[in-house]
Amino acid sequence: MGNHISNPEQQVSYLKDRLQMFLEVLDTIEPETTELEDIDRLIQMMDDLELKMEQFKNTKE
Repeated sequence: MGNHISNPEQQVSYLKDRLQMFLEVLDTIEPETTELEDIDRLIQMMDDLELKMEQFKNTKE
């Protein structure tokens, strides 16, 4: 999943960037033309973000 980020400030920055990316993708979706694959991609992005948050949380413990 990339390089290990142990610095708390870098972790927060990474999460903010990923969340911003998710929001940008969400803004581009047109409800009338959205395909199931688009929804699956959004769900996967959120799952990945949640996993990364858990990884960061566990590095603090």
